[in-house]
Parts: sequence; structure tokens; C-alpha cells
Amino acid sequence: MSDLSADPLNFLQQASVEGRTLIARTFTEKSAANGLGAGWEDLFSQAWQVWFGLGESLLEIAGAPQDDARDKRFAGQAWREDKRFAVLQRSYRTYAHFMQRAVDSAPVDDNAKGQLRFVTRQVIDAMSPANFLATNPEAIQLALETQGQSLARGVELFLRDASKGRISMSDENAFVVGKNLATTEGAVIYENPLMQLIMYRPLTKKVAARPLLMIPPCINKFYILDLQPENSLVRYALTQGQTVFMLSWRNITPELDTLHWHDYLHQGVIKAIDVVCDVAFDDGATGSLPKQINTLGFCIGGALLSSAAAMLAARGRQEIASMTLLTTLLDYTDAGEIGLLINESSVSGREQSIGQRGIMRAKELGMSFASLRANDLIWPYVVNGYLKGQSPEAFDLLYWNADGTNLPGPMFAWYLRNTYLENNLRRPDHCLPDGSRIDLRQISAPTYVYASKEDHLVPWHTSFESTKILSAPTTFVLGSSGHIAGVINPPAHGKRNYWVDGQSAESASAWLKSANSHTGSWWPHWAAWLKQNSGGMVPARKVLGNHRYPPTEAAPGSYVQVRCD
Repeated sequence: MSDLSADPLNFLQQASVEGRTLIARTFTEKSAANGLGAGWEDLFSQAWQVWFGLGESLLEIAGAPQDDARDKRFAGQAWREDKRFAVLQRSYRTYAHFMQRAVDSAPVDDNAKGQLRFVTRQVIDAMSPANFLATNPEAIQLALETQGQSLARGVELFLRDASKGRISMSDENAFVVGKNLATTEGAVIYENPLMQLIMYRPLTKKVAARPLLMIPPCINKFYILDLQPENSLVRYALTQGQTVFMLSWRNITPELDTLHWHDYLHQGVIKAIDVVCDVAFDDGATGSLPKQINTLGFCIGGALLSSAAAMLAARGRQEIASMTLLTTLLDYTDAGEIGLLINESSVSGREQSIGQRGIMRAKELGMSFASLRANDLIWPYVVNGYLKGQSPEAFDLLYWNADGTNLPGPMFAWYLRNTYLENNLRRPDHCLPDGSRIDLRQISAPTYVYASKEDHLVPWHTSFESTKILSAPTTFVLGSSGHIAGVINPPAHGKRNYWVDGQSAESASAWLKSANSHTGSWWPHWAAWLKQNSGGMVPARKVLGNHRYPPTEAAPGSYVQVRCD
């Protein structure tokens, strides 16, 4: 075999012959072991020739190499040391730029242009030469150095992921919920078919008189807020003198496939509020303090919390003393790329297929979200795993990201139409399927609205619109980074920054110009704001639950343990 740096084209030609035989044989053996037919060998052989033919044609393009240090896909030395690979990736970037400019100049409206941009980016990302063995010099070199073992391992990883129906982004053997994730001490004190309610053991001698109830997103597990001790928002709140309760959503099964949005409000959020009030105010320690609690909602959990708060307000109930909304949309006028991909046809299709009963699978939702950032959440794991045979590293955030929950079809279909498509949540007196009316302006609780500047799911300038919808006092805080990393940013890490104290403004950009930037985590700022709504300090409870709601099992509970795989 010739040396890669000495004669790349001859190297690739030899690699094509020898590598194709090795990979096809390995692929056939592994496929047979997993019960797949022999036709895989012919399919792979044809795909290899297509990939290699494309690579060889591009390699013949003459020109000076040009690097882009910002593109991680081509950061390896192999892409720069040989001018043919350098020209290959340069040609790809040039063509990608041409396609993007063509879309930008297309004579269509903004909505259609946004859809075109998304589709074009998916095509551009997929056609990267880094994604194909025959045009990825790093993968080829590694295959030779390991005598094909990297390719054999890549086939194993591919078949393993194929059996799961998703791409592995983290070492899933490194984490066990309840062992090294979601380990904060507590107990389940209530459950119904939709949710479990966890009460955590206080960590301080005195605690805020008003407890804190957290409502996580129902499309993922609650432990994003309680990952490991060093990055657990639950544990941080406990160290700040809060008594914390957590709602843990059920992973929907066929017997629950008729549940609706209002069921999530009544059986989920409002029932949790009732139980927390009963437990927190039954021992007389809070004196004459009204039965009010502080609440926190994350992402769609924030939309559910806000809907429940409006529903309670319409009934003259004031159990909510404050709300914290993390990366939450209440106005869906500009919902980013997700909004662009949702239209009448797609929503009607969902309504016809699962609108009356059925399940929206977590795997499908997860892949849809990942496609919004394919170069971060799809292709790196394809290249490193399937082409290089490298197992993903242990990463708690990505492990959680893959641990989704199924949703009931009626609830999901209603949510799509009434938020992304018709933007009904912000409309006064909007009627829910059960006849309940929602008017977010009736919420009187002061609200802490947090958004992340690089959030691709909840655009921060749209999250800012919540400050205009809610009539109660609002505090808007903008953190750096994205949808998850911006939220899970513990102070001890000393990372990132956040903006606060912007002047009241009609636009988010105007607010940002007048806001003050602070280095580090926004958590201490939130803790100080929450303390203002604490109702004073009282001795911490020694017993979890009460005689009506006694502990039934240790945290994190059984509902969170059920996976979709």
C-alpha cells in the first residue's frame, strides 16, 4: 500500500480495491450475525463505488488549498497536508456557498425562503466529503493503521444503532438514572397515571416558607434539572434554602394515548400544585402566610405552567406566588426553523393519524430536533462512529437528550395547531378542548423569563415577547449558549455570561443594547430574585410528604426509569 502523503490518488485507488473487499466482507459477516440478508454486500459495494467515484472526480480538480479553521469537519491535518483533499473540501464549501446564495436571492416570501434555507442546509450538510469513507482521508488512514479494525468496529456501531432506531451520541453504558444521574435525595409522594411528584430533602436548616415546584418539558425526562451533583439546578436550589418539588412525566403507553393538553394541565400541573400546597402548609410553620408556591417551567413545561396559571387565575385561585420560565415560548409568531417546518398540511396529517388517539414517538421527535443542528448532532457521530469506529464519549447532557418520552397523539396534535400554526396561547380567552378558557394576561404572579442567545429551538427575541404578554412584573434575563447548555450552567464552572437590567423596550434588540453583561452563571441572579418571593425563612421539614401524601418510593421514582428503546 502506498503512503498517503506521497501519492494520495494512488493511495485512494488501492484503498478502494482492498478496502472495498475488506469492508464488504466485514459488513456481510456482521449483517449475517444480526439476521440481515446477504443482499447487503451488493448494496454496500454499489454505494462504495458511488462514493469513491465522487471523491476521485473531485480530487482531479486543480487549485490551491484553502482552509477554514472554523469548520470542525475539516480541521484535521489530513485535509490540509494534501492539496487534493484540500481542494476537495474547498470545492465543497464553494458549492455550498453558491447554493446558499441562490436560496437567498430566490424570489419567494420570507416563509418559503426559510423553508428553502432549511432544506438546502440539510442537503449541504449531508453531501460533505467528510461523511463518506472514500473522501475522508482521516477515516482511510485510520482504517489502514488498524488493518481494517476501525471499519469493523464502525459496522458494529452502525448495526447497534440501527437496532435502536437512532444514532448514539453518548456512551450510554456510562450512566444509570438514580445511580450517577438524578441522585439528589428525595421521595415520590404522589403519583397518578400521568405523573409522579417528587419532594427533595432540604439541605439547609432553614428554608424559604414558599416551596418551589419545577415543571420540566414533557418531551424529555425531568433529570435535565438534576443531572450530576455539580450541574444540578435542583441541588443548587436546595443549597440556596429552597424546598424543591419536581414533576416527573410518564412515558406514554398505548393505554394513555387519548390524553389531551387539558389533561396535562389538570392531572399534571394543577394536581402537582394542589399536592405541594397541601404538604408545604400543613404543619403550621408558615403561620398565616397564604398557600402560595413558587414555580418553574422549562421549555414546553413553561407553556404548560403558564396555561395552568391562567386557568387558575380565571377561577380566582392565586396559589402561584411567582413563575420562572426557562427557554419558553408563549408567542409563536417567530418560532424559528421549527415553525417554518410546520404548516396546515403537516398538522392536518398528524390530526388525521393520531389526533384522536395514538402516540407521537420520542425517536421521531428526537431526530426532528437533531436535524436542526445536523452538523452538531448527527454527522459528527456518523463520521466518528461508523467511518472511524470510535464509540461516543460519556456526556450527561447528550445521554439525557436521547432519553425522550412518547407523547399522546391528541395532546401533540393540539399543541402543534394551537401554538406553532395558529399561535392561540397568546390570544385572550382562548378555549381549550374541555371548555376551559386561557388568558395569560390574568396571571398576577411576578415572572422571571430566561432565554438563551444561541437557542435554535426557542429564539430569544421571541421569548422576549413574553414580557409583553404577561401583565404582571417580569424580569428578563438573556444567557449565552444554546437551549440546554445555556440553562445548565452552574456557577462553579465560571463559564459564559448573561445580560440583565435592560431598559423597557418594544424590541428585544433594543433591550439588549441597554442591558448589562455579567460574567458567569445566571443562577445566582435567579436565586436572589427567587428569595424576594420566598415569604421569609422557616425551619426545614424533617419529614418528606405528610399523612395524606406519604413517600411511596425513593427519588428519582419509577416513571423516569422507563426508556423508549
